[in-house]
Amino acid sequence: MLFSLIPEPWQLHLKVHESKVNEIGVTLTKRADSGERILPDRKYVFRALEIQPKDVKVLIIGQDPYPNAQDACGLSFSVTPRKSGLPGSLMNIQKEIMTDIGSTNTSNGDLSRWAKQGVMLLNRTLTVTAGDSGSHSNLGWQEITEEIARVCAEQGAIALLWGNSARELAHLFADNRKIEGVHPSPLSAHRGFLGSKPFSAINQMLVDEGKAGINW
Repeated sequence: MLFSLIPEPWQLHLKVHESKVNEIGVTLTKRADSGERILPDRKYVFRALEIQPKDVKVLIIGQDPYPNAQDACGLSFSVTPRKSGLPGSLMNIQKEIMTDIGSTNTSNGDLSRWAKQGVMLLNRTLTVTAGDSGSHSNLGWQEITEEIARVCAEQGAIALLWGNSARELAHLFADNRKIEGVHPSPLSAHRGFLGSKPFSAINQMLVDEGKAGINW
């Protein structure tokens, strides 16, 4: 059952949604059996939850996985390491880090080092059909990921909410525990994402609390 793939510390918090998660799992199996390519690979569906709830310092919300196998890796906005050909949103994130911080350790597109520092990279929808962005938005994942965000809020995490889908979770976080903004997509980044300096703002919030900032 799909619920069994959730890391154990998170199973305790999501137990009330176990039947819904397994229902989604059944749907995914049926679609795969009919020939659909489901992304990311099953073992990466809950990759964002490898961080224990108590260790989440920052929550970055994405929309859904990249709809191609090369990019979908279970972490929002991240891709497997490469030298070129990064998605537009990720390129804009890198551009903003360079403007904001002056340097970045994400030039290969792999954001997993953020996760190791306590940054949860969570999509609102955790799966997608290859080649069909947004195709799983009606499966019920939002119910699950909202609960995950709620737990993060209760643990004191800072939320970075880019775009309308992510900002639907803004009500879970106090005003001093969230940064809202425009999505980094090439279609919208010029309307307020570029130049917003969210990365230094988050680090200042963490330092003010006596915590280490993130090495972006």
